[in-house]
Amino acid sequence: MKLVKRTNAAYLIAATIGIVIASMSCSSAASDDYTDLMKLIKDSEDVRINAQDLAFLLATHGFDAVPKDGYIIVKLDDVVYKMTPNGVEPGLADILIEDSKPIVQAPPSAPEIQNG
Repeated sequence: MKLVKRTNAAYLIAATIGIVIASMSCSSAASDDYTDLMKLIKDSEDVRINAQDLAFLLATHGFDAVPKDGYIIVKLDDVVYKMTPNGVEPGLADILIEDSKPIVQAPPSAPEIQNG
């Protein structure tokens, strides 16, 4: 009976550690995705890449990328980026923020938070 309790306790501890590690990695996933996107775009150069090729490259690296009229739309963490292949900047594409989730502000009648 003691062996069963020890085994269950070991599984519980292992599961708890796994959950903690997973939650820590999820909290930094958004910034990691953006960093990965910038690294992929800025660390390479290909003067012959077009929108279709760049969208395919981004999709193979796990990004939500769609070619459209000579540019690529990339959706990442509620932000929409517009990428133009072989733009003025070094790298595979110039990047602009096309659209982002609006910032939600408290209504004027909401009480202010007091620090101190």
